[in-house]
Parts: sequence; C-alpha cells; structure tokens
Amino acid sequence: MAVGIFDSGLGGLTVLEAVQARLPEVPFVYMADSAHAPYGVRDADDIFRLTCAAVERLWDEGCDLVILACNTASAAALRRMQESFVPTDKRVLGVFVPMIEALTERQWGDNSPPREVAVKHVALFATPATVSSRAFQRELAFRAIGVDVEAQACGGVVDAIEEGDMILAEALVRSHVEALKRKMPEPQAAVLGCTHYPLMEEVFQAALGAGVKVFSQASLVAESLADYLTRHPGMLGQGTEAKYITTGDPRRVSDRATQFMRRQISFEAA
Repeated sequence: MAVGIFDSGLGGLTVLEAVQARLPEVPFVYMADSAHAPYGVRDADDIFRLTCAAVERLWDEGCDLVILACNTASAAALRRMQESFVPTDKRVLGVFVPMIEALTERQWGDNSPPREVAVKHVALFATPATVSSRAFQRELAFRAIGVDVEAQACGGVVDAIEEGDMILAEALVRSHVEALKRKMPEPQAAVLGCTHYPLMEEVFQAALGAGVKVFSQASLVAESLADYLTRHPGMLGQGTEAKYITTGDPRRVSDRATQFMRRQISFEAA
C-alpha cells in the first residue's frame, strides 16, 4: 500500500506530515536526495535526471504512486517525466496543481475552459529554477484568465532552512517580500511555491500584511491525494513499510530532520 514522497531535501516533510495525518492507514516512503540538494539552482536537464533516479528508487520500494513534494522538480521535470519516462502502471504527481485549484476555486479534475477568478494579483515565492520554468504561470493559464503573477526567486532561503539557520531564513524572507512588493505593491494572494516555505509562513504573512491571503501546499496536497486514492485505489503499491531514505549521510540528515520537524526522525541510506 505504500506511496512515495520525494523532495530534494527536507522541505517535503511538511507535505509528508499533512498526508500522514490525512491518510494514517497508508505507509509512506520519504526520499530526500540530500546529496544533490538544493535543486533550485540546477538546470532543467540536471533536475530531470536526478528526479528520475529518485523516483525509480521509490518504485523499488513498492511505491507505484510517487508525489513530487518538491516544487522545483514539479516545475522543471514533471511534464517531461509524464511524457517520456513514467510507465503506464506507475504515476508521478506534482504539488502545483492542488494549490492552483485552491487559488482559482476549482474542484479537482475540473477541465472546463479557463475563466475569470476573484484573485487578480498573485505573488509567487519560489526557488530560482521554479521561477525560471514558468510552470506555475503555465498551469494557472489552463484554469484562469486575467491573473497577474509576479514571481520572486527566493535565493538562499532553502539553504538557510536546511542548515537550521532560521534567523538568516527569516531575514531573507523579509528581504524577498520587500523586493516583490517593489514590483507588485498590493498583491491579493501569495503562493509559497516551495515545500520548505511553510516553516516560514508566519514570517511571509507578517511581511506581506494581514490583507494578503497566503496559500501553502501541505494540507491542499493531502486532500488532493486522498481524493486521488479514493478514485484510483489500484495505485497503492505493494510496499508495506514506512521509512525515510536519503542519498546523503543518514545521521546528519536525521539530525537536521529532527530539528526541522521538532520530532525524532531517522533516515537510512537510500
């Protein structure tokens, strides 16, 4: 019954926590490609190659369905993977679509033509690779018209969070919000387009102001996954063991993850 959750580092643990709470009966295998993190500064071909290798490792664990709990991988690699890499008996899904559906107030699987929506000015905070891919804008255009998106590449934030330097991470978030607001002074909504960023959600909200609705991914992905598995129960793989695996040093990654999530988490070598 196992489902795979992949991220280049530890940010996807925020998604894992939400899906575990929503689907406690499902064992999840979490993989962090810590040896090659962060992905946000890599080019698209490199991200595609690394993401494919990680997904294959999760298939080996009996996870026929893998969630890319990494916006960079979802933006830079997912479409190419679905077109040329994923076999018919497997599924790889990303984390952009559930958030865009929430932003545009569309039901899951609503394939009607794009339409006017209430939110007209959206701030997107993401890694440099996610911003340069324009995947968010592309997916949004399938569902909504007349929405102005201003993207801010948040260099350094992921590295600071992964290193446990939350003071630096907070300072960087405030700086990136200030830079965004110089380009879009009054956003109506903000999208936290990286699974690390929910840990900084209060900082983003404070810097943006109470009048800006902040969309974060974890709970939205959890609800979409629960809905998907209800409709496609056959995609639950043969794996039965929940575990955490990493391409990095398991002891170091375990220590970081424990600090990151404020509970004991033990990784083993992938």
